[in-house]
Amino acid sequence: MSISDPDSVLLQTDPALQKRLERAVANRARWARLAEERVFALGIVDLEVLDRPRYAAVNGQEMIYAASLPKIGILLAAVHQLETGALSMTPAIKRDLNAMIRVSSNAAATRMINRVGGLEAVNEVLTDPRYQFYDRSNGGGLWVGKRYASDSRRDRDPMEGLSHAANVYQVARFYTLLAQHRLISEARSEQMLEILDDPGLPHKFVGPLEERAPEAEVHRKSGSWRRWHADSALVWGPERRYVVVALVKDQRGARIVRSVIPVVERVLGITTPDTAETGS
Repeated sequence: MSISDPDSVLLQTDPALQKRLERAVANRARWARLAEERVFALGIVDLEVLDRPRYAAVNGQEMIYAASLPKIGILLAAVHQLETGALSMTPAIKRDLNAMIRVSSNAAATRMINRVGGLEAVNEVLTDPRYQFYDRSNGGGLWVGKRYASDSRRDRDPMEGLSHAANVYQVARFYTLLAQHRLISEARSEQMLEILDDPGLPHKFVGPLEERAPEAEVHRKSGSWRRWHADSALVWGPERRYVVVALVKDQRGARIVRSVIPVVERVLGITTPDTAETGS
């Protein structure tokens, strides 16, 4: 089943989960300070009951520079065009889609932007009423305003003037729709999940998840540039089914993002014994 009515796939905040998440952030002084400064955003979606996702977030609609994480928007634009017939799959495109996501290749991302028709074409898909992953009436969202090349012009997002931007809410929607097989179509959702599987960069969320849940499938895209750090994942295993998204601007951002997983799993009631937490 694909998206038929965008309003039907808006994430609804679960009050109890929201309180637990807010308490967890408030109990960590650095997290709390960064959240108050609006440079730390954290969101989760409990997918234990897949057709009734439970959402909670801190600064969920705050637009933050997200480096390579918005490459998921390029992925969506490419797969949208594969569905409509505007683009045809080739071995080169398949290699670039996998390289863009799994090892975050900037060259592959730039080639894919060019193949789909440029920045305007990518953001046209992200703002399309069928998807609404960038929605000015709902806090913005995913935006790709620059090719991943040093000499590229910028087409900054209309709300915050960012080039590669995201908010937690829209990234969480993206993964939730994929988990429900509702993004474009069941087959196209599976295609995107396969590309997002098997992360090639073993940092941030990946290490803690490999330690805590080595049997779980992790569909993931991260991003880093200077003090900006981002990670996002759909975690699907026998004892855990959830989405987690973290965006932060801080010199210790990579450590903070890595420390998110044990905290989030406790908020979700997952009882796996914790490994050592750092960066909180």
